[in-house]
Amino acid sequence: MASLFSKLTAFARSPQGRRITEQLKHAARDPRNKTKAQQLLRRLRRR
Repeated sequence: MASLFSKLTAFARSPQGRRITEQLKHAARDPRNKTKAQQLLRRLRRR
């Protein structure tokens, strides 16, 4: 498992990883996406 975590860490530090991280942060700030995520979590918790 340590190798998987180290690979993820290395990817997150790469330019492509930083770009994707910024895109995710931007999408998370969008109110529509936030409500979609909350609805999905509610559905998953019911099961």
